[in-house]
Formats: sequence, C-alpha cells, structure tokens
Amino acid sequence: MRKLIVFSVLAWIALMQTSSASAVINEPDSAYLFSYATHKNEGRNGLHFAWSLDREKWHSIGNEFSYVKSDYGRWGAEKRMYTPFVLRGPDGVWHSVWSLNDREQLFAHAASPDLVYWGRQSYPRVAGGANVLRPVLQYDNKAAHYSITYTDTAGKHYRVTTKDFKAYTPATEVPAAQYQNPNLTIRLPEGEATGQVHRVAWADVDRLLKTYQVKQYKNSLYNERMEQDAQRFAGLNPVEAKITVQPEKAKAISDLLIGIFFEDINYAADGGLYAELVQNRGFEYALSDKEGRDKNWNSTHSWSLNGENTTFTIETAAPVHSNNPHYAVLDTKVPGASLANAGFDGIAVKKGERYNLSLFAKQLQGKSGKLQVRLVSEKAGVLAQATVNASSGNWKTVTAVLTPSATAADARLELQPLSQGRLALDMISLFPQKTFKGRKNGLRADLAQTIADVNPRFVRFPGGCVAHGDGLDNIYHWKNTIGPLEARVPQRNLWGYHQTAGLGYFEYFQFCSDIGAEPVPVVAAGVPCQNSGSGPHGGGQQGGIPMSEMDAYVQDILDLVEYANGSVKTKWGKKRAEAGHPAPFNLKYIGVGNEDLITDVFEERFTMIYNALKEKHPEITVIGTVGPFHEGTDYEEGWDLATKLDVPMVDEHYYETPGWFIHNQDYYDKYDRTKSKVYLGEYAAHLPGRPNNLETALAEALYLTAVERNGDVVSMTSYAPLLAKEGRTQWNPDLIYFNNTEVKPTVGYEVQKLFGQHAGDEYLPSTISLSDNQEAVNKRIGVSVVRDSKSREVIVKLVNLLPMAVNSTLELNNLGVAGAKATRTTLQGTPTDKTLKPVQTSLTMADTMPLDLPAYSCTIIRMKAK
Repeated sequence: MRKLIVFSVLAWIALMQTSSASAVINEPDSAYLFSYATHKNEGRNGLHFAWSLDREKWHSIGNEFSYVKSDYGRWGAEKRMYTPFVLRGPDGVWHSVWSLNDREQLFAHAASPDLVYWGRQSYPRVAGGANVLRPVLQYDNKAAHYSITYTDTAGKHYRVTTKDFKAYTPATEVPAAQYQNPNLTIRLPEGEATGQVHRVAWADVDRLLKTYQVKQYKNSLYNERMEQDAQRFAGLNPVEAKITVQPEKAKAISDLLIGIFFEDINYAADGGLYAELVQNRGFEYALSDKEGRDKNWNSTHSWSLNGENTTFTIETAAPVHSNNPHYAVLDTKVPGASLANAGFDGIAVKKGERYNLSLFAKQLQGKSGKLQVRLVSEKAGVLAQATVNASSGNWKTVTAVLTPSATAADARLELQPLSQGRLALDMISLFPQKTFKGRKNGLRADLAQTIADVNPRFVRFPGGCVAHGDGLDNIYHWKNTIGPLEARVPQRNLWGYHQTAGLGYFEYFQFCSDIGAEPVPVVAAGVPCQNSGSGPHGGGQQGGIPMSEMDAYVQDILDLVEYANGSVKTKWGKKRAEAGHPAPFNLKYIGVGNEDLITDVFEERFTMIYNALKEKHPEITVIGTVGPFHEGTDYEEGWDLATKLDVPMVDEHYYETPGWFIHNQDYYDKYDRTKSKVYLGEYAAHLPGRPNNLETALAEALYLTAVERNGDVVSMTSYAPLLAKEGRTQWNPDLIYFNNTEVKPTVGYEVQKLFGQHAGDEYLPSTISLSDNQEAVNKRIGVSVVRDSKSREVIVKLVNLLPMAVNSTLELNNLGVAGAKATRTTLQGTPTDKTLKPVQTSLTMADTMPLDLPAYSCTIIRMKAK
C-alpha cells in the first residue's frame, strides 16, 4: 500500500485498551469462524463473519458488518453476493466464490491473505447450465486444483476446476448422487444463516474484530455535523490564534490545482452548456436511450404536428448521412399544419437578439415549395418568422435568422409547409448568435462564463462514467464527435437520456483554448464503466474490448494526440484545421480510465494503451485511475499498478461527509513523494439529503488548504459534478444549477472560485498557535499561504469552521508587505445557507496584522509584496 495509514491518538488508545483487556482474560488460541451472507437488501450487503468458541454460542461481528462486497453490475440495482463459499487454500490464502444473479452463466471469485483485505474480483463465464447458483469451492490435494460445483435453476449440477482462478476447465455435469453441499445453517443473534465453519487462530478473529472497531470509530468522527457544534463547543472560551508565515521555507507547488470536471450528467450538455435550442433535432431519440422505460422516448420526442390535412412520419430510406439515419417527412394535402418543437422544457429567447435557424430539406413530391418558420409563445404569440425555400432533388441546407419581438421562456419552433407535397426535414437547429465568444455550434454564454469565472487551470472532459459508457458498444469514441454535425454519431447517455455529440471534442478543445485552460480528455481504458448493466459482454467490468481489436483502439488514442497537436499536414491535424483551428491545441494530458475496477482485464488493456502513449508521445502525461474510493481493493490495486508501470499521475475520487474532510486534512501529508502525482478528479462533501450549503462548502475549503500544502504531490483537483439542470437532475449536489433563463451558482461554487481566482505556484509554510489546543478546535481552523511567482502577490487563505469568531494575528515578517494595500474577501454565514456571495473590502498590511475570522467563514487576503 502506498500511503501509511495513521490513526488518531484516540483510536490507538481504543485499540490498546481492547488488546490489554484481551490479554488479561487470557484469550483463546483458536476459535470457530462462520462466513456467510444474507438476502437482506437483495443480497447487496456482502460477506459477514461470526465467531464461537464452542460452535454453540455464536457472536456476529459488527451486526453483519461487510468485509467484501460484490462489484459486478450496476450500482444500486445489482452488485449482489449470494451464497458465498469461503475456503482457505493449502498456501494459507483465503478464496471466496459466490453467485451473482439467477440470469447469467457467471460466478465471482476473490482472494484474501487475511479475510480483511480482498483482492481483485473476477467473474468467470461457464458453459454448463442456465446459470450459476450456490457455488461450492473445494480443494483436491491429489490433483492440486480447486473445483467449483454449482447448481442451475433446472436443478442440475456442474463442475469446473482451476489451479489459479484464471484458467478454468470446461463445465461438466455432476450426477445428483455425487453432489454434496457442505454448507451449514447456524442460528445467530440476528436469525438463521447458511455458510461455512472454519477453525482459525484467535488472531484471525481478533483482526476481524479490530477492523470493525476501527471502522466504527472512524465513522463516529466522520459523521460529525455542524448542527452538533453548540453542544460540542459549549463553554469554549474565545479562541486566539497566532499564525506565523515562514517564507524562507517556500516550496514550489502545482499551478494547476483548481480545474473543472465536465460530464454530461443532469442534462449538462444537450439542453445545458451546448447552446442548441431544439431538442431531438435529428430525430434520433430511441427507446434504447432509456432502455425502453419511456415509450414516448422515440424519434418523434419533443415534436408534434399541429393542424389537419398533413401527416408526420419518420423515414430512413435516404438520410442526409448514414450516422443519422432518421428524418421527418411531412405529407401535406392542404397547407395549414405545422411541425413544432418544444425545445428543452421550452425555448427561451430574448427580445432583439438574433437566432440562427438551419436545417436540411428535400422536396420528395410536389413542386419546390416554401417553408414558413416561426417562433411562437403561448403567452406572447408569434415572436419571429421567416420564409425559406425547400427545393426538390437532393438534400439542401436551409438557413434563416429569427429576431424575436419579445422575451419569452416558453417559445416553440414551428415549421409550416406552404404548398402541397411531401417534404423531408432533418437536423433542424436553432442557435443564439450570442454564444460564448461568438463560436458557431457554440456554448450557452452565461453558463460558459460562469465556469470561466472560476479561472480553471484545466478542463476535464467528456466526463467520468460517460467516457467509458454503458457496455462496450457505448464507449465514448472521440472520432464520433467531430466533423459536420450530420456526420457525428449520437448515442445513449449512460445517465439515461441522449447525446447528440453536438458538443464534441472540437468544442471541448475550443472552450479550453477560449478560457486559457489545459485540456484534459479522458478515454476509456478498453473496458466499460463499472456501472454498466449486464449484457452480451457481461456486467461491471467483466467485458473488455477484444484483444484482437485493441491495436485499432490504441491507434484511435494516438490519433487523438495528432488531432490536438499535429500540424495541418497530418491527417488528423488537417481535420482540426478544417473545423476552424489550424493552430495546435497544445495537449499535455490524457486520462486513461475512470473509476475502473482494477481487474486482469483492465490491467492488460491499460498497460497496452499506456505503453503505446509512452513510446509514441513521451511529452504527454498519462493519468491513470485508482478506483472510485480513497481506500479498498481498487485503490490498493490501482496504486500498485501505477507504481509498477511508473505512471506519472493517478486520478483519485471520493465523495465523503464534511466530517471526513475535517478529520483527513493530513491525507496527502503521508503520500510518498517519489511515486505518482495525484489528480483529485472527483470530490465533494455530502450530507444527508445531498444539499450544497455552507457546511459542505467550508469543509471543502478547509480540505483545499491542506491540498495546497501538498501541492507538490497533488497536481490537480476538480469538484464533481459541475452542472445540473433543474428538473432534470440525476445527481446531487452539483456546483452550478441552471434552468433555461437563469444560472444559479452554489455556495460551493463560490469556494471553488475563491481558490481558483486566488491560486499560486509557491507554498509558504506557516505555524499556528492556538489558545485552545482541543483537537476539535485545531482541526476546524485551516491556513494556507501561497505566492504567485509572476506577480509576486501573496495570498493568505483562512478557514474557520468554529461557531464563534477567532481572533487571529498574522505574523508576516520577511514578506515585504508592510504598508501594502490588500484586498480581503470573506464568505460567511450559517451552515445551512445555500446562497451566499463573498464580500470584498480593502485594508493596509503590516508585518504583524490583527485579523478577525468570523464564525463559519472563509477569508482570503491578497497583497502585493515589495
């Protein structure tokens, strides 16, 4: 393991007391251990243990505490562990196999040296039987192999054997007379359970008990809430703090610490940052986008025909482009009816602003006619209209400019044929001319500007789970998202809606260029998202791109570098230039993988991609992945793989309680500086109900002061998720909420903006002396001092999570700031506040500076050193 685990003094005291008590009562040499799982929570609670000295009186450990859970399938709905069978091999390694579900010909395997840490999971596929139920694991000493015997729903029994849990023999049917099930049913305090009984050393049981005890102790810390502060700090005297900055100990830190994580979740792209106002413009919505759950989610979604004597159908015989095969056909007998689009919860337009309409049209029958297009509001009537020509023959591009006569949030776009005949229409689009930086096919200006105001040093795209998609067929391929809009490949969004790919790789790169941020594309590591559903390639990360196809996939990633950085004389550099950007995008970073399960399937493909990039493009920093959590199997295995391959940077993710962030400010202090750097790619403080309020924001601010202190090992951070459309949100909390007319930054956004706008590339250590040395007080005051080496400005960040003000004194000797003018920016309020804005004032600095830190506040002092 890369990081030394250090418990607090209280945790060590608790463990020592437990150990001492055990020694006094003369603990036994051995005990019986019972391994089992229950069907509670639909089998998602994992592997449990109980112990006994006499096989009569059993003690469950931690009221069914989970030591390992299944990673197969989707979060929430799947990841089930049924009837686990645990066996210790002749080499002392523990193995467990279990049933995943009653549908697939798969079972699961994991191994452990000590029953606490469990390694990689694998999900072998078998051919015998309809499925795998109640697997039994045995070891044959004579044959020196393991056998797994299982039952299917037909009641037949099958067996496979293996020596290493990697290669398995074909399944053979086992006669019923030869089948034996060694499982036992035991009565526990919680009720009866079925599993296996093992004779083990007491040290094995003791280790399981202490693991649970430490977890409980940590949980008690991490679940601390600010609503408990009145009781926690009752009687606390006013706190005095002396903060002494030590500029002589300055060290270089990353200048990329605050960035943006963009993922198309919560309608962040179509209907959000992407400025297109027409929903389902290409008639490509499909039932499969929502896996058949919404029968109205089809090619006609968001479209309606108003009027009579006209029919509206969807055809595919001769599309504009094969990548977008559907198009609309209006068969008009008598003019008067119109085809209307409702937009994304309505179309919002502003009086006097210009909107570009474009579409493909082809007259299939009848003479070349005219088509009237208009914007109509239920409340304000016709807002704008124009008449365009629809010619016969081939598909033709039709354009117009619409200028509304009034502002409206409920507009719809209507298209009315003015002559008899059959008219084909496709790629019907409406864009404001006022996009961000005036870009065609651009971004919604107010949303993009709100992001730009953070002053992010990088933008990660196209997301996390979206990047590797729901199954192999849904992996996000960058080449599908460039070029003419009609040639791009739309697909199902992992989060349950549709991606037009209008916001594609060119637009992402262009946005980065426009705001001066480093582009950080993330590509799949040849495996699907661990949240993938079951399918032909298996759920979770059972599947991987076949190795016979991996060379082509690796070449796609190498082509991405050429697209971003190649000259206009290269194949893909030329395509970038044709899109409107002849100059290279100066790509420096590529993420490979995202929250992946670190399996053998993953390692083989990641290694292949990494080695190719390292050989062909040593100038590119590859960012690996260490799973979705800050601990556990994927974290351990991911770090081991990164160390083995010498990966320059890894992507860490964790969503935790405010208490976790308070009590883990030393998290990166313990990291080995000789190994991979860290990109903290996804993080946020989560409370019950998932609000984004001052409590979560200040916990994040406090943690960011510790991240700056460790800016020599942590290179980048990005809060996640970024955007959420009101009424279309699948995940909370998010940084910025919005609807069609408003952008609503959260208080968490204000913290990100404060740290983004006040970043430095040098860290100046400081000491803090408090009048009250209680650990709870000490952990709720954070200080970070950084300097911008170019401007020579010094920035002091001070976070106070206490319910009372802190009277502080800043000792700034040797900084050369005496008499300097400074700005003070303060964000403060009550923990439940959700909408706060920082307040800025001016002050004159002194070498010794008294400073009041309000209760529940984040304060930034920025000054110019002489």
